[in-house]
Amino acid sequence: MTPAQIEAFFTTLQADNPAPRSELEYSTPFELLVAVLLSAQATDVGVNKATRRLFAVANTPQAILALGQEGLESYIKTIGLYRSKARHLLETCRILVERYGGEVPRTREALEALPGVGRKTANVILNVAFGEPTIAVDTHIFRVCNRTSLAPGKTPLEVERKLLERVPEKYLQHAHHWLVLLGRYVCQARKPRCWECKVARWCDYAPKPPAPQRPRP
Repeated sequence: MTPAQIEAFFTTLQADNPAPRSELEYSTPFELLVAVLLSAQATDVGVNKATRRLFAVANTPQAILALGQEGLESYIKTIGLYRSKARHLLETCRILVERYGGEVPRTREALEALPGVGRKTANVILNVAFGEPTIAVDTHIFRVCNRTSLAPGKTPLEVERKLLERVPEKYLQHAHHWLVLLGRYVCQARKPRCWECKVARWCDYAPKPPAPQRPRP
């Protein structure tokens, strides 16, 4: 995409959804951290179902530590890999209490040092909780950026770096959410719904599938 096309691409996404939000439910940076840690290989719907129950009884590092391994597992057992996620979360809570007074740190280095937190998770926390202009490249964003030629790359890190170079600064705050939602609901993996896509005119994907024909009455 040319700079002019990228500008039009994000102007259109912004007009369609001026204030996008994460589909994970949270009310504090710590709750967001928990939700993102639990979301690996799980749906946001499934995570929200579990965290509604969990946060009602434990929504601080201290409270989750008090639950212990078995207690925590009882709240998140509907989520895939829940045992290992519970171990990571408990260790993360211990570090938060011992090193950060129970608060979520605001630097990438500190976040990535937490068990189960990689670059993608750190980017989500920095962007969503603290308003940093970061972009967490998940499978949806990776697909969208390569399929559209917005920021093609062979690895998530390469795509992330290209996005930070190419996306105008005024769109960086919400670019992550716009691209995630585009990939999740429109630019889907098996069959992109190009006929519904508001930014299809600037996309290099071809041939674009037509809208399904409606059965005749």
